[in-house]
Amino acid sequence: MSALSGRDVVCFSNDWDGDPLSKMHIMRILARDNRILWVNSLGNRSPRATAGDARRAAKKIRDAAGGLREVEPGLHVLAPLYLPVYGGSAVRAVNRLIVRLQILAAMRRLGMREPISWSFLPSAAPIAGTLGEELVVYHAVDEFSAFSDASRHVRELERELLLKADLVVTSSEKLLASKSKVNPRAVLVRHGVDHAHFARALDPGTQVPGDLASLAKPVVGFFGLLADWVDLELVRAVADAFPRASVVLLGNAVTSLAPLRGASNVHVLGRRPYALLPGYCRGFDVALTPFRLNELSLHASPLKAREYVAAGLPNVCTDVPELRAVPGCTVARSRSEFVAEVGRALAEGGPRRERSELVRGESWEARVDELRAHVAVLLDGRRAA
Repeated sequence: MSALSGRDVVCFSNDWDGDPLSKMHIMRILARDNRILWVNSLGNRSPRATAGDARRAAKKIRDAAGGLREVEPGLHVLAPLYLPVYGGSAVRAVNRLIVRLQILAAMRRLGMREPISWSFLPSAAPIAGTLGEELVVYHAVDEFSAFSDASRHVRELERELLLKADLVVTSSEKLLASKSKVNPRAVLVRHGVDHAHFARALDPGTQVPGDLASLAKPVVGFFGLLADWVDLELVRAVADAFPRASVVLLGNAVTSLAPLRGASNVHVLGRRPYALLPGYCRGFDVALTPFRLNELSLHASPLKAREYVAAGLPNVCTDVPELRAVPGCTVARSRSEFVAEVGRALAEGGPRRERSELVRGESWEARVDELRAHVAVLLDGRRAA
């Protein structure tokens, strides 16, 4: 049996039904020759008395009631029930027990033994290492302590998980530097891209959705969660600088959009399905990655950057360190430079196939091959010992 082939993997991550993130891409590929048990998010904080948290709680209850479900060949999803409260040692002990029992029951049902636990979230720390694992992997894709709603509890959980891990995978150089201080068995595997999917933007047969096609050209576009790490003041500066352009934002808004009020050429269209994003990219002339520069973004590796380039789009970015390593991205170091680069990109005239080719070799399959190699080195070292 080769490394990461014919094995059982218990994956702790975000809820399966969300937007396709790095975790989904990786586990979908691994499911081709492994069995995957995907455990929906255990939560990194206690819920608040808000409509959004109430909706999430109701959905988690519905998902848990649905039991273990196979969402794709070789990939099952478990939505465990747990007490959504943090801080007290007694509650933590109860949660660890009830979640562990639910996972072990799912493993028995699937015939899993000695799995690799692959954790993308610090909240997996109490369970990781208690399932009879062959290996414990922590895959760090964000600086969780830098999220605006992060608590000391999250930092404690991540440290616990880092100390347990046989292998720590990081998606950016800054994450590698940070996590290797706690666990030297850390490696860098950058995010990939579903190149074939986004390159459909260059296919003449790909239709631009009607809500975008009806807007004035040129189009400066963005897709992704509109959260507090997106610099909406910078987006407004672009809209003001190019009043004849349509500035289009696709994604759910979880932060105030006040900076965009009164800008008649800004169109917030809401979240659109992943399957339709190539069509929207075909209708864009320039793409934006306008992240604020803070501890969260400085450690981040935004997925959308490679997706924009795969779609052939010029991509103007703020100076997030990881984006300097993405071919085809134009990094701006000030607001005025950002606006000027958007102007230059608009003059280039939209998607181009040669730009898309820059990231063809950075597929998710290639990234999973890197992961297989790191696991092989670890297992070979154990056998040699």
